[in-house]
Amino acid sequence: MPTVLRCDVKSLEEKKELLTTTQKARRINFDAPIYGTFAEIGAGQEVAREFFHAGGASGTVAKSISAYDMVFSDAIYGKSSRYVSRERLDLMLDHEYGLLVERLSAIRGDRTNFFVFADTVATGNRQGTNEAHGWLGIRFQAAPRGEPSEIVLHVRMWDRDSVLQQQALGIVGVNLVYGALYLRSEPKQLIESLQDNLDTERIEIDMLHFSGHCFEAIDNRLMALHLVECKLSNAVMFGPHGEVLQPSEILHKKAILVERGSFRPVTHVNVDMIACATSQFVQEPAVKGKEVVVLMEITMNNLLSEGALDARDFLSRVDLLADIGFTVLISNYSEYYRLTSYFRRYTKEMIGVAVGINNLLEIFNEKYYENLEGGILESFGRLFRNSVKLYVYPMSGEAYGRYIVESRDTGTTTQSAAPNVLITANNVRVDDRLTSLYAHLLERHFIDSIVGFDRTILGIFSRDALKKIRDQDLLWENMVPEPIAIAIKRRGLFGHVTRSSAP
Repeated sequence: MPTVLRCDVKSLEEKKELLTTTQKARRINFDAPIYGTFAEIGAGQEVAREFFHAGGASGTVAKSISAYDMVFSDAIYGKSSRYVSRERLDLMLDHEYGLLVERLSAIRGDRTNFFVFADTVATGNRQGTNEAHGWLGIRFQAAPRGEPSEIVLHVRMWDRDSVLQQQALGIVGVNLVYGALYLRSEPKQLIESLQDNLDTERIEIDMLHFSGHCFEAIDNRLMALHLVECKLSNAVMFGPHGEVLQPSEILHKKAILVERGSFRPVTHVNVDMIACATSQFVQEPAVKGKEVVVLMEITMNNLLSEGALDARDFLSRVDLLADIGFTVLISNYSEYYRLTSYFRRYTKEMIGVAVGINNLLEIFNEKYYENLEGGILESFGRLFRNSVKLYVYPMSGEAYGRYIVESRDTGTTTQSAAPNVLITANNVRVDDRLTSLYAHLLERHFIDSIVGFDRTILGIFSRDALKKIRDQDLLWENMVPEPIAIAIKRRGLFGHVTRSSAP
């Protein structure tokens, strides 16, 4: 049976038992073995304040500190390149935890579960010109003198008022401490509890990482995916080594090129498309000399195409892309204009999107924009503003004909083509009502044809490769890069069965 991830919907009875922030803090305060330090920088001591307000804080708080001034902060924790960063949070946790154990272990170490909560935060300024975000973490013992475990997360605060941002930070901080102490054996429940007493429109958690003895069996990629599935975040990112990444640190002030796909499995076409698009993207005048981030993106809609989310299938796709060196983004953004708007949070540099002919036709399908007052024109205004370009990979006439047959409701004018004729961005036909708009975008180079592609692979589709794998048709091996074929066979991915183990 496949492993399935889903957000459990709390029953009405469970909702009635939801603890308030104060009740959570009070429970911790009166739990005798729990004792530790709160170190907070940048937004006031919002989390510690909740524990003092709840009463009985002397039973929990060994020390509360806010090294707000940069000189003091550097003197205590050492210098880091950015004050609101994972690096700074790690320095805070290391210093305060070491100090706590050093000073109190001999006195009460045999009866105390020590912990350190730390955060480093930037609330929004009055002008609204800076990013309101922060790093939060807790390092804790599950038993006296036990090895510590750790949870780290990154939040974005969406309230416009800084006082409300501080309030939200206090709530999510208490939720984190409470979850680490009482829900650690149920990490998915812990993740869902982070939004207790909070509207998800106030706080977004776009990175979360578990480590240490309590979480040895956890795959952090599945936990990050759970953030998106439960709508605590709209996107999560994974590096070429399978690690969970924080998007703002990877995308900050970078030019970005992205290819969307199912990658089930990764084919020669997927790799050729992004390679050719990259060659053109780096030659753009606005990109030359700039640092470029290349991403392969999968939407949650794609992951959920067969109903419930199959964790093994998800990990297979991420692992295979990582095997050939790609960074992967999982997002909730079905529409391309929402994806590029997401990137605009982090960069003002050029954004490139590599698409196939089928994706291009979907972008020009008006049915996807019925929720917008301005329809497709509004979506294109959002998509192409601020230096965004589509790089369109060609399709053979034969493949195009098959696409039309399999996708009758494309919103395009059916275009016949001889099998040996290429369908490109320059000759593809969109709906008659949109031809002038398309011609304008093509002429202004908001849309460009990809060049330098490999003609011999244009008939390859992921869904065909997947079917051949499941049917034990060895021709699938010619449809994917060699490292991908080796990995699929070695790990038994996508239903692959070796001949020796086949019934």
